[in-house]
This record gives sequence, C-alpha cells and structure tokens, in this order.
Amino acid sequence: MRPRQLADLVGQAHLVEGDGPIASMVSTGVIRSAILWGPPGTGKTTIGRLLAAAGNLELVQVSAVGQGVQTLRKAFADAAERRTEGRGTLLFVDEIHRFNRTQQDALLPAVEDGTVTLIGATTENPSFEVGAALLSRCRVLTLKRLDDSALAELLERAEHRLGGPLALEPEARTALISMADGDGRILINLAEDLGADPPPAPLDRAALRTRVQARSLLYDRKGDQHYDLISALHKSVRGSDPDASLYWLARMLAAGENPRYVGRRLIRMASEDIGLAAPDALARAIAAFDAYERLGSPEGELALAQATIELACAPKSNAAYTAYRAALDLAKSSGSLPPPLHIRNAPTALMRELGYGAGYAYDHEAPGAFSGQNYFPDDMERHSLYRPTDRGQEREIQKRLDRWKTLRSGRPSPADLP
Repeated sequence: MRPRQLADLVGQAHLVEGDGPIASMVSTGVIRSAILWGPPGTGKTTIGRLLAAAGNLELVQVSAVGQGVQTLRKAFADAAERRTEGRGTLLFVDEIHRFNRTQQDALLPAVEDGTVTLIGATTENPSFEVGAALLSRCRVLTLKRLDDSALAELLERAEHRLGGPLALEPEARTALISMADGDGRILINLAEDLGADPPPAPLDRAALRTRVQARSLLYDRKGDQHYDLISALHKSVRGSDPDASLYWLARMLAAGENPRYVGRRLIRMASEDIGLAAPDALARAIAAFDAYERLGSPEGELALAQATIELACAPKSNAAYTAYRAALDLAKSSGSLPPPLHIRNAPTALMRELGYGAGYAYDHEAPGAFSGQNYFPDDMERHSLYRPTDRGQEREIQKRLDRWKTLRSGRPSPADLP
C-alpha cells in the first residue's frame, strides 16, 4: 500500500505539490541531499524511494539502529563502483539521529564529493541531533503530522486496495482514525488487520477498541506504553531497586527508545530523587549521557546502564525538588517585591544616596564567614524552603543549617548596624 507516485502521498502538500522542494526534485530529476524531519508514519521512507526513482538512482537503505561505520564504508565502496559505470546512488539513512557524531561525520566525504546523495530520516529536531557539518550539506525538509483529513483519504485508499469498505460504524471509523494519532503506517496496519479477518457485523467504537487495542499499543511509541515504561524506570530508581531499574531500562532500549531520551531522564532523576543526599549523582548521570554521545549504540548504552544502577543504589532525597517547587509557589504568590536595599547593587552616586548597598555586610569578613543578614524582601517574613533529609550528605547539610539558624538569631539586622 506504499504510494507509488508523488500524487499518492497525503498530508505533505507543502513539499510535493506545485513548487514544493520534493515536487521540484522529482520533476527535474535533480536530487539533492536532504534531511526529512517529521513524526513517524508521515511518508519519509516513501519520499526517499520516490526520489531515487525520479533521479534514476540506486536506492541503498541503511538503518542507524544497529548499523555503524562498517556498513557505511561498504555502501560508499559500492556507490563509488557504480559511479565509475555512470550510475548514481541514493543513500537513505533511517533514524539518522541515532548515529553519533563520529558516525555522522563518516558520511561527509561521500556526500561532499557526490559519491552518494544522502536522504536522512529523523523524528528528532535536526538542529539538536544532527551535526552542523552534515546539516550544512543537506536541506532540512519538515513533514507534518497527518491530520484527520489526510488519514481519512489514506484509509479510503487502503479500503480500495483491500477490496471494499471496512466493517465499521461511522463513529468507529472516526475512532480508528483517532487511534492512528497522525501516523499513516499505524492506520494502514490497523486497516490490514481488520480487512484480513472481517467481523460478522460492523464494529461500534467499543468493539473496535477491544479488537485493536493490543496492536495499537505496540506501535504507539509516544503514547501510553512509552510513558508507562519510563514511569516504571523512574519509580524503580526512586524505589532503590537496581534490578527492576535495569529491567525497565532494557525493555525501553530493546523496544527502540532513543537512548538520549533515557539519558535525559536519568539526569532528571539525579536532581529530583537524589539531590544533595549524593550531589555527585548528577555529575555521574551527565557523564553517562556524554559517554553515550561519544560511543553511540550499542557500546554507549552500557554507560546508561551503569548510571541507572548507581542512581538506584544512591541515598534518596527530594528535598531540593520540593524546595524548588515551594520557591516557585512563593515567587508567584508574593508579587514583585524588591530586594532589600542593603543587597542591591549601587553603581552610581544617586543609588548610593538612596541607600542602595547601605549596611551590607561582606560575609567573608564576618566571624565564621556568616553575617546572618536578611536576604528576603523587607515586607516578607523568612520562609524555610529547603528541608534536608537525614540521608546521605544532607545529614551534614542540616547540621550547618541548624548552626546558621542559631547564629542568625543572635546577629543584628541591617537597620541596627551603624
């Protein structure tokens, strides 16, 4: 059911109609390297195939998942041999964002000298996931999520090729389109399933959901399954269970989850659930993310596994997270109260005359490097936002806070200073 000509591609009129960049390349037969950026199931692979056919180029498809520099080198060698015979090569790299910088840089010479025309496909923002050197040699073409109108057209086309309308009541048909969530591949797969084993009577909405629920969850990377698995990983780390944490990490990576997404979530866990109980956890999580960036898959995934174990085994505290949330609430509720005069900057004589900076005590010159001054607005009473736990390094932090509280109660306020 894959479109065989440009007119069959739905939902991407800005690219394939009129003077659109894909339409122009197909009409002239001059194919230029490009990065196709868009959600899953919007036609990126189809566009790659149509461009290869339009340019009379040999189509070579590579997936950035599980394939590396050796695969690319072979593709380049084969393309160079074709070139001596007067034939060109279109190299289609699926999920190009999965290549690390070294792997992406390996593409540059062959793209630069015209050995291959590169068409990369990505669901991630190329500005963040594709190196600048490669981006400078490619045009970025953005594909849109398929709206209900495009999906309805796609469904009608699928039904025609299946031999007739699917056995669906009108509201079930609408629900089927909604289940696809903008992904044409999901819609076609669901239609094929229903067409292969038609029900004895048209399905209503509830019956349709029961019929296709299992299948739709398998495809919905950005839906319930995606968020359920990352929630399971996060809660297992928070619950100090390294074994369960590793299991959910492996489940996500085996299912094709972007390891960079997992790495970012590990960094979040280090701040939200460990915090100052083990301050080095944040640096370790960032180091694991950096290690993945340098190594790529699959070697770099071991660094993510190591960080997952370390975070799960670390002492836990959400005191910093709770304190930040409380500070946000206080900031929103207190309005625009100005800082007290004694901690305002006083770069001009007028400001000094108005009392800016007057009475400020330089803490490094105070006994114990602690002046005990007030740093909240004058019209706001002091709030206790950060409350350390008795776990890990926060035990020592609490001792310092208790000592400063005692000292603060015995120190004069700025108004009492000469």
